[in-house]
Amino acid sequence: MNMDFLELAKNRYSERFFDPRPVEQEKLDRILEAGRVAPTACNYQPQRFYIIRSKEAKDKLKRVTRFHYNAPLFILVCYDEDVVWCAAGDRHFPMYNSGDQDSTIAATSMMFEAEEQGVHTIWVRGFDAQSVIDVFELPENIAPVMLLGLGYPNEKAAPNPWHFKREPMEHFVQEL
Repeated sequence: MNMDFLELAKNRYSERFFDPRPVEQEKLDRILEAGRVAPTACNYQPQRFYIIRSKEAKDKLKRVTRFHYNAPLFILVCYDEDVVWCAAGDRHFPMYNSGDQDSTIAATSMMFEAEEQGVHTIWVRGFDAQSVIDVFELPENIAPVMLLGLGYPNEKAAPNPWHFKREPMEHFVQEL
């Protein structure tokens, strides 16, 4: 595809209507590589990815979230609490750890690489983290952050009309 980045970012939307055909391993490998090389605080690289592709794994997923949209593949994006960067002393974040942010940056990188590969995605946070840990028997040090559903759009796929509603630049930017 090789799209201009801003064009790619504007075109990407949360897919809710997936075709059942699988995502090719070569494309998945590139998507995962985008998450692996994403920037992290102090380059600690706490992000961890779990592939949910088998019928058994997807059945487990459906027990912990209704927001699966029948995507043929999911990446459960987590972080390792044993290697995450932490800081104390900030009055707004008294015990800050970068795990959520690092994982989110990795997931965003994977979403944009997926778009580049012609694979659609949906970002899902509608789940109870402890239920995910229990159902998938994740190690004690692994913290689930979000699910990234991946696949190809079906015939009903289209961006939500709200996707194109954007506030003007002045809404977001102020010079200090």
